[in-house]
Amino acid sequence: MTSRRARRGAAIATLCLGSLLATGCGAFSEPSRPNAAAPAAPSASSVPRAPVVMFLGDSYTVGERGTLVETAYASAAARLLGWQVIVGGRGGTGFVQGGAGRTPFGVMFESQLGWRPAPDLLIISGGHNDARVRDVQVGPPARDLLVRARQRWPGTRIALIGPIWGSDTPPPAALAVRDQLRGVAQQLGVPFIDPIAERWITGDRSEGTGNAAVFIKKDGVHPTPEGHRYIAARLVENLRRLHLAHPSRATA
Repeated sequence: MTSRRARRGAAIATLCLGSLLATGCGAFSEPSRPNAAAPAAPSASSVPRAPVVMFLGDSYTVGERGTLVETAYASAAARLLGWQVIVGGRGGTGFVQGGAGRTPFGVMFESQLGWRPAPDLLIISGGHNDARVRDVQVGPPARDLLVRARQRWPGTRIALIGPIWGSDTPPPAALAVRDQLRGVAQQLGVPFIDPIAERWITGDRSEGTGNAAVFIKKDGVHPTPEGHRYIAARLVENLRRLHLAHPSRATA
């Protein structure tokens, strides 16, 4: 019985060895698959790159005291569009208005953003605080800032947002600032977004009318968390219309 089992085992081993030499099969190797190629790893160039977008603005953009910058409309818009975002600016500032101990946009551009590698898109938003200055002329400093940004980053797209107001009845000074900024944008061929003309905010918070009753805080100026998300959505609508939702910096 033992010799018979030994002879049977030897025969099986001989058969397996012959098959292994002839075809490469066996318990020690995976059956070959002719013409089967390993999937190629995606190249770096085939992976979409998230656009880099910078904002420069006042408390609407960075958030007023007690509001985190990541909850303000600029960051909210970046989340909606999948951007890498850098938010610069400070509450109480503007193209002319530096506020108490603060610096205007032109100075903050240099200290916060201008030294960085070029972004795909720069969005400058402001003018609300400039309306507090009597007979303010925001045109020259706004033009200087836009020209400087364009010279610093020749391939970067630029967009300008006029004053955001907490009601649908902005004072004449705010309209004058808006008109000056729109004129500069037209001269330089920069897309201009006009929250006042588009009536982003309607009604009045103190009277409980329009969307201001939900989107503006009791101070009548700053957006609520829901208001920031709403403003972000309105901005995204404009950016899509202007083909700036997925910006790409032009290269020489």
